[in-house]
Amino acid sequence: MGHLIPLVPVGLRPPKPEWLKVRAPGSPNYTRLKGLMHDLNLHTVCEEAHCPNIGECWHHGTATFMILGDVCTRACAYCAIAHGRPAAADPEEAVRVGKAIETLGLSYVVITSVDRDDLKDGGASIFADTIRETRARRPDCRIEVLIPDFQGNEASLRTVLDARPDVMNHNVETVPRLYRMARSGGRYPRTLELLDRSRKYAPDIPTKTGLMVGMGEEHDELVATFKDLREAGCQILTIGQYLRPSSEHAPMVRYYHPDEFRELKQAALDLGFVHVESGPLVRSSYHAHETADAWHAASLR
Repeated sequence: MGHLIPLVPVGLRPPKPEWLKVRAPGSPNYTRLKGLMHDLNLHTVCEEAHCPNIGECWHHGTATFMILGDVCTRACAYCAIAHGRPAAADPEEAVRVGKAIETLGLSYVVITSVDRDDLKDGGASIFADTIRETRARRPDCRIEVLIPDFQGNEASLRTVLDARPDVMNHNVETVPRLYRMARSGGRYPRTLELLDRSRKYAPDIPTKTGLMVGMGEEHDELVATFKDLREAGCQILTIGQYLRPSSEHAPMVRYYHPDEFRELKQAALDLGFVHVESGPLVRSSYHAHETADAWHAASLR
C-alpha cells in the first residue's frame, strides 16, 4: 500500500492532512437540530464522540441518537465518551427519541448507546422500546441499531432483533492484536459471535460492522479481520481514520491516504462484502441510509 505518511514520535501530533479538514458546523438546520436535541434532553453520538461529520449530517437532518445516557461503563482507549458509573436508565427515553424522530420527519435513523454492563440485559429492552416507539410515530422510517456486545448475552441480542430493526450494526473497531490496548472491555471472538448469531437468528436483517485504522495495525491484519467478518456472515463494512480525541487516549500511529482507503475497500469487496464505505472521514453511521439502500439493491439481484 502506497502513500504512507511517516510515523511520528509518541506525544507529538502530526499536522492534519487536507483530506481530513472539514467546515465548522453552523447551517440553519444544524442549529435547529442541536436545539431540539437539547430541548428534549437527548444525547447524540455525533456530539459525544466528536464526530467530524456532524456538520454535514445535521445539515441534512440526520443524526445518530445515543440512548441509555452519556456515561459508559467501559473505558475504551480510543473513545471520547465519558466513562464511570452511569445514572439509572430513563424509562421515558424511548418516547422522547420517538418524538424527536417524528418532529424532524426523518426517514432513516441510527440508534446507538453507551455500554451499560450495569444493567441485567445491557439495555437491550430500551433499544427495543425505542424501535417500537419510532415505528408507532413514523412507520416509514428505517431504523439501524448500533449495539454494544451485551457481554455476549444472546437473549439481549434477540430482544433487539425481535423489535425488527432494518440494519443490525456492531463495530469490531480494530484488529484482534490491538484489542487489549484499545478495547479492554471487549473481546474479539465475542464480536464475531454476535454478528454470526444475528445472521442466523434474523437472516433477513443485514449485519454491519466498522473499524478504525491508524492505531498501529498492519495491512495483513486488516485483511485477516475482513475474512473473519465475512466468515461470520457480515455484509456491510465501514472503514475510517482513527483520530485521537486527546493526549489521554490511545496514540494515533499515522494517517492513511485516501488511496489506501480505496485499496482497503477493494480488498473487502473482493472478499464478498455487499457494500463497503471506506475513507478518512467515514464513521459507522456515515451515509448510513445510502449503505442500506445499496444492500437492499444487491439483495434484489
